[in-house]
Amino acid sequence: MAIFKGAGVAIITPMKENLEINYDKLDEILEEQIAGGTDAIIICGTTGESATMTEEEHSEAIRFTVERVKHRIPVIAGTGSNCTATAVQLSKEAEKDGADGLLLVTPYYNKATQNGLIAHYTQICGEVSIPAILYNVPSRTGCNIQPQTLAHLVKNVDNIVGVKEASGNIGAVAEIMNLCDGSLDLYSGNDDQVVPLLSLGGIGVISVLSNVAPRYVHDMVYKYLDGDVEGSRKMQLDAIPLCGALFCEVNPIPVKAAMNMMGKEVGPLRAPLTEIEEGHREQLRKAMEEFGIL
Repeated sequence: MAIFKGAGVAIITPMKENLEINYDKLDEILEEQIAGGTDAIIICGTTGESATMTEEEHSEAIRFTVERVKHRIPVIAGTGSNCTATAVQLSKEAEKDGADGLLLVTPYYNKATQNGLIAHYTQICGEVSIPAILYNVPSRTGCNIQPQTLAHLVKNVDNIVGVKEASGNIGAVAEIMNLCDGSLDLYSGNDDQVVPLLSLGGIGVISVLSNVAPRYVHDMVYKYLDGDVEGSRKMQLDAIPLCGALFCEVNPIPVKAAMNMMGKEVGPLRAPLTEIEEGHREQLRKAMEEFGIL
């Protein structure tokens, strides 16, 4: 059984002006997301600035989210690392703290071989019993999970159940789904490719767009799953300008700017991320106005 179907939000981490995590604001955002129809919370992912969190902050944010969500929807903890031992530790703590699943990005910078990826994921998932979604985003990590590697892992590691595919390579996604033959849950990792991946057998998205339009993304997925392909496709195409604007600079710079424009007061970004450039801010503002969320 899938961890979730529909729209999972790759949730931002709100910060105070002193760059501490703003847990009061996170609580508020979690409630807004649940009320807005989001189908799962993904905490401490790339969008959540996990790369600049300490291990203590990382675990605390996951624990806080689990406690506040209270099993209303699944909580998936981003516990990937380019150090296998660190990923094991974070994953075990997330399981202990009640996370419903894990999101495990490929090891970044040190760029494991395909055999290295098999060993890395097999070791992590052998230390926990909750299900894991692997995260393939080679543009950020420099490391690509080949379709054959993913198929091997799914067939040999019981609790590897899904993939967040953000390679942008539709041909590779089709090959993954062919090789895995119904044994893998596919989630789009790109907001501009949700419907294309649903057409290949996907069951949802792990979304940045959901931070600012949770109901919209949920409805776009469920229209497709319920058979309204044309309606879903129209929603995908209508969202393309906003999707582009939300990635006019590296994520999560634009989405945090968008949420601040909406009055959500999610605070600044941790270095080395910087505030959005003025030209991009205007591009984002225009896209949000045209989309109707500003």
